[in-house]
Amino acid sequence: MLEAARELFARRGIDVPMSTIARHAGVGAATLYRRFPTRAALVTEVFQDELAACASVVDDALADPDPWHGFSRMIEKVCTAQATDRGFTEAFLTAFPDAVDFERVRRRAEQGFAEVVRRAKASGELRADFHPSDLTVVLLANCGATTGIDPATAVATSRRLVAHFLRAFRTGSPGADTPLPPPAPLGLDQLPR
Repeated sequence: MLEAARELFARRGIDVPMSTIARHAGVGAATLYRRFPTRAALVTEVFQDELAACASVVDDALADPDPWHGFSRMIEKVCTAQATDRGFTEAFLTAFPDAVDFERVRRRAEQGFAEVVRRAKASGELRADFHPSDLTVVLLANCGATTGIDPATAVATSRRLVAHFLRAFRTGSPGADTPLPPPAPLGLDQLPR
């Protein structure tokens, strides 16, 4: 049941009907509901490993002795994950009342990312006017560029888009001395589900 849910969530998002998941798993809906009485319980179980991986992306970026490398790798990994697993991105961004870990990890990710940004700016490699809310802009653009296309093309598209963004974010790139408009008041909770 978990494998069926994981596969369908990755392809179609977390709004797949529970009856479709049961059919895909070869069980009846009642069997699925006995094991997972709510969609939130199923989503939480399916994405426990991915949640831990998400937290480790932030931890890896913070542990990297090269702040620009940590910042760059974090953006690359998050965007690749978004391009390859639509369900996890939706699950990570959805507020499930009984899924405390998701909310805690999301807050920790935002705080960790803010620290990664601070370190990259302090190193002189990230433009001074980059704002942590720009991550939401990156994820919105990445989502728009990768939705509705086959997985291999989505990953290739994401990598190219991220490369463009990283060049624009780095000090010394053309136009980096021209100030950006003020940041939009965006957080990860404002990404479309």
